[in-house]
This record gives sequence, C-alpha cells and structure tokens, in this order.
Amino acid sequence: MKFHSQKVAWGFFATCMLLFSLQLIYGFIMAFAHAGFDGLHDWIPFNVARATHTNLLVMWLLAGFMGSAYWIIPDECNRELAWPRLAWVQLIAFVLTGVAAIIGFHFGWWEGRKFLEIPRPLDYLVVIDVMLFIANIGWTVWKSERKSTTSMVLFFGLLTAALLYLPGMIPTDNQTVDSYWRWWVVHLWVEGVWELIMGAILSYLLIKLTGVDREIIEKWLYVIVGFTFLSGILGTGHHFYYIGLPRYWLMVGGVFSALEPLAFLGMAIYAFSMAKKGGRTHPNRVALLWTVGCSFMSFVGAGFLGFAHTLPQVNMYTHGTLVTAMHGHMAFWGAYAMLVLGIITYAMPLLTGRKLYDHPTAGFAFWSSNVGMTAMTLAFAVAGVSQVVLERRAGMDFLTVQKEVEVHFVGLILAATLFTAGISAFVWNFVRYGLPTAKVTGAQQSTTQELAPEPLPAVAAARG
Repeated sequence: MKFHSQKVAWGFFATCMLLFSLQLIYGFIMAFAHAGFDGLHDWIPFNVARATHTNLLVMWLLAGFMGSAYWIIPDECNRELAWPRLAWVQLIAFVLTGVAAIIGFHFGWWEGRKFLEIPRPLDYLVVIDVMLFIANIGWTVWKSERKSTTSMVLFFGLLTAALLYLPGMIPTDNQTVDSYWRWWVVHLWVEGVWELIMGAILSYLLIKLTGVDREIIEKWLYVIVGFTFLSGILGTGHHFYYIGLPRYWLMVGGVFSALEPLAFLGMAIYAFSMAKKGGRTHPNRVALLWTVGCSFMSFVGAGFLGFAHTLPQVNMYTHGTLVTAMHGHMAFWGAYAMLVLGIITYAMPLLTGRKLYDHPTAGFAFWSSNVGMTAMTLAFAVAGVSQVVLERRAGMDFLTVQKEVEVHFVGLILAATLFTAGISAFVWNFVRYGLPTAKVTGAQQSTTQELAPEPLPAVAAARG
C-alpha cells in the first residue's frame, strides 16, 4: 500500500460484504415465495422483499465503486486522498441513509418506483453524500501532478453517475413521464456511465496484474468505453417501446441495443488478450481470475442475453417477465459484482499484509459463485420462457402461470445455495484478512515508477 489514506477503502469494502450478505437473505425469501413457500408474507410481503433485494444490490455496488475509487485514485494520482476524514464521515452517512431506507421499506415508506423506491427525503441525503464523495476524489485528482487516463475515466464515470441520479428526482404526476425519467437513471447507469467505471477499474487491475504496458491498455480503454457508452445511451430506447414515446424509438433502441454485445465482446477480448500478453506472473492469481472472469460473464449476461432479450420482436413478449430476471442477474453479476469482488481481492492483501489469496477458500469462492450464478440464470431462463409461452402466447392468467412455474424455483433455490456457498467463502476470507495493518510503502518503494507524493500537512509542519 502506497498511501495511508487508501485504508479508507477497507471501510467501504466491509460495507459491501455486509450489504451483499443481507441481499442474499432477501433473495432467498423471494425465491421461496416464488416456489410456493411464502411463510413470511405477513411480516415481509413479496413487494417489500423485492424492493429491499434490488436496493441492497444498488447500495453495495455503489459502496464498492466508492471503495475502489478511494483505493485507485491515490495510487493513480500518486498522492494522499484530499480529505480522508471526510471519506469516513461520508461512509457513515451513506450507511445510515441506507439503513433508514431499508427499514422504511418494511413500514411502507417508499416511492414504489422500481430501483428508485428510496423515499424523497432520503434522496436528498444521498445526493449530498455523493457530492461529498465526488468533491473528495475530484480535489485529489485536481491537485495531482499526474493525471492518468484510468483515473480520469474513473472520475468522470463517477461524476456522471452522480449527475444521472438527479433525473429520477424530477417530480411528475404522469406515469409515462415518470417511467421515462426513471429509465434515464436505471439504464444510463448500468449500460452507460457505470461502464466507464467498469472500464477504468478493469484497466487498473489489468495494469497491476498482467504487466502489460499502461499505454497499450489505456488505448484500448478509450476504444472500448467509447463504443460501449455510445451504444448504451441510444440503446436506452429499448425501454421506450411501450410507454407512449414516438415510434422511431423502436428502431433506435433495437439497433443500438443490438450493438451493445459487440462492446462487451470487445471488452472480453481486451481483457483476455491483455492477460495473455502480460509477461508478469502475479502471485494473486485469484484477483486475475475475477478480473478476466468479469469481462467474460459481462459479455454473456449484459451482452448476449441482453441482445437476445431486447430485440423488439422478442421484447414485446418478454418485457417484465422472468426472462428479464434472467438477463438482470447475470448482467449485474458479470459486469459489476465480479468487478467489485476483483478489486477487493486485489486490494485486501495490500491493505492488511496477509496473503490469503492462495487459500483454498479463495478459489472455491470464485468457482462456486460463478457456477451457481450460471445455474440460477438457466433456472430463470426456463421459468421465464415457460411464463412467456403460457401467459403471453397462450393467454393464461398471470397467477395461474406463476403456479405453473413454481417447480423451476426449486432448481433456482438449489443453484442459489451453491452461489451463496461461494459468496460465504469470499466473505469469510475477507473477515480472516482482518483490519488494515499493512505499512505504507510510499512511492519511492513502490514497484511502479511514479512521482513522489506530496507530504501530508501534519508531516510538513513537523519537518518545518
């Protein structure tokens, strides 16, 4: 670890582990309800479990992105974080706001808008919290003499992600208009600016783990992220088919959604080729597994399954069915969850000085979670296709169809159990790492050739 302030990342990574574990619990509540065992309905209705499950996903991924930035930005900018104490305050505020939202869901305090259920008063607190985060990393980048492509793409990805949260707060009494602005947030996050964040973190990990020259990797970063960003923005149109917008969105959304798999394919080829070209055999092989695995699984989930699901001729039948859940689970897992777990796997040995990446639980966590998620995706696919045929084609009643597909959720529960075993191993390994205790090496002792960091104010005063 090069800088003392990078230890802030540990707090955000620990928050990820806690929120991810809680998300899995609510996932099982939903799966058992789908399978016909809704024994908790009087205390946790399905709509509450669903809102909690999806919002916990957003929360722990955002915590992961923040932790990644607090680790990467000092390393890339070669200086201490501008305001480390503010980062800790911001983390505490983020957690308290999230806890208030989750508790509120259980008492009917929400907006009822998918992925944006958080009540409006808490929306403002989230905005303030994220502004503090952006100011912290932004000032660190601004004051740095070294501004790498990776750090700049990461910063502007995080900045635009923050700005794109605001359209979801535009007040409206029209459901169509509300749905339009909601998709500005949801779609332009996950298939737009979040991919800038993904590309930057992926590049950072490949630079550190493969030994490929920075210039080569960052040139690829420009191409891949640029293409992904373009297709993601216009591909938003595939959400506009049935909410009353002009007919041309049918063509725009369909064409550019069809281009999105090419961007993810390019990202997968990019990661595999960089890993193969690298002359360095990095000891943390599991971190490289998560990194390369992320690019492949994101192509399958976000790219291929997204393409198969969002073509207009298909989407008119599959929209809002369990086929959406099939695409969503693999896409979020491959593109973002695996990436966060990858940066955690890379950073934790450097934060704590403990090399637990070679422990059997580390490899088990990777393979068990990925096999489990693949099986979950297949279970959702079978249930979703069955639902489309029975409900959308044969015209059977919605609740009758839900009863017919219950059997498929037994397989989903078994797959989710395997997935949870892998994530439990990952969390256990994280706990075994303990608190950050590694010594700060400083830029002069780093394996990378960087500029010397500016001294902390307290150090400078002591020297004076």
